[in-house]
Amino acid sequence: MEEPVNASRMTQRYAKKREAILHEAARLFNRSGMKGATLSDVAGAVGLSTNSITYYYKKKEDLVVACLLRSIETVSGIIASAARETGPEQRVRAFIRLFFARLARTAAGDVADGSEMMTFRDVHLLGSPHSEVVFGAYVEMFRHCRRLLAAGPIRPGKRTELNARTHLLLTLTLWTMSWSARYDPEDYELAAGRMADILVAGIGSKTAAWRMTALDAALTAPPGASDSAQDAFLRAATALINEAGYRGASVERISARLNLTKGAFYHHHPSKEELIAACFERKFTVIREIQRIAMAGKGSGWDKLCAVSRALVRHHFSEQGPLLRTSAWSELPEEMRAAKLDETSRLDRRFASLLVDGMQDGSIRPLDQAIAGDLVSGMINAAVLLDRWVPDVNGENAIELFVRPLFEGLLVER
Repeated sequence: MEEPVNASRMTQRYAKKREAILHEAARLFNRSGMKGATLSDVAGAVGLSTNSITYYYKKKEDLVVACLLRSIETVSGIIASAARETGPEQRVRAFIRLFFARLARTAAGDVADGSEMMTFRDVHLLGSPHSEVVFGAYVEMFRHCRRLLAAGPIRPGKRTELNARTHLLLTLTLWTMSWSARYDPEDYELAAGRMADILVAGIGSKTAAWRMTALDAALTAPPGASDSAQDAFLRAATALINEAGYRGASVERISARLNLTKGAFYHHHPSKEELIAACFERKFTVIREIQRIAMAGKGSGWDKLCAVSRALVRHHFSEQGPLLRTSAWSELPEEMRAAKLDETSRLDRRFASLLVDGMQDGSIRPLDQAIAGDLVSGMINAAVLLDRWVPDVNGENAIELFVRPLFEGLLVER
């Protein structure tokens, strides 16, 4: 009987160590990005040598896939629990509440029932066949999440609308992993309730109306847009980085889109890191100018916030777009990251400022402006991936399918 007992102990030790590896790996990938964290970093965090960790995961990509699949499994379990509620509103509220409860356990150090979940910001960095494995599992999770919003059978004519709203709900909920740490773990339940209230009831007061205003026309062609060769180069680079990540956006592919030589690339930017930094600056310029024009214009806080959001999403899908996805910061060198994150945070605070203006003038109902600001910013960033779920999306239907539900309420029928 000694041999089976020893084998069982070996299996238990293996499983325990593997869980520790997944927990620390997810934590490191979240902090430094898939590109920034190494197998050696993970090995050191769990007391193993680099050679020893390959006994569990041969390559870093294998470990990334394992972390992502475990995150999908965890979120899918939360969705399944929320699906037991009676109606869409109850299911949405339960999903957000249970997700925050899971984050609270992680923040409190409960590794047994709250091990770190890896964010999905670096999924596009995976090559084949890893990307197919993860995306296949994500699609299945997405389908289950879509059922949370459906009051009955999903009618073919409603599938596009439901896909857009599901992407909004799922992405904004996962996005909370990037900002929930500013709360004490015992306040996560409060934050969950406030976020759910915004998604269900929307942002506007009873007198607010979704309408185009003079601001929309003023923001159609924002300053910073240009037909120059440099701007065209940055647009092509941004599109490739959004599609294929840092690795996929090779010098050859960027140059080929514009019929340029590799030498022309290095004439514009000495390195790919500096190229990403320039793409960030281009995005910041567009956002800053659109916000500035709106804040200086006439109208209520609601009108201004709606107009800014419509303009940014419209810009993303226009010939002057796209906007660089926010998560590209993880592909920058350490010394560049802090500055880009700080600038992103400063621009996000302007959304909160417009929310406060709206609450003061009565066009926006009383709500948590910090959380609402994060949701507006997250929605604009999530538009980058909307075409994966709504293949025929464009600057106009994205506004109705994706922007409007955040402002009026995720479950409002139109």
